[in-house]
Amino acid sequence: MAKKGNRVQVILECTEHKESGMPGMSRYISTKNKKNTTERLELKKFNSVLKKYTLHKEIK
Repeated sequence: MAKKGNRVQVILECTEHKESGMPGMSRYISTKNKKNTTERLELKKFNSVLKKYTLHKEIK
């Protein structure tokens, strides 16, 4: 049986990539506990197009 919990999958999208105007996008999939973390998740992840660590924010 599958576990019933508070963990959900979230999509993280780069904020700097949109502003740069370069084609493509940088997205990551992660999980979070929606009971403990009710606000949107923000993490620094590597953007391979810009070749640097940038801020990725949760979408949806």
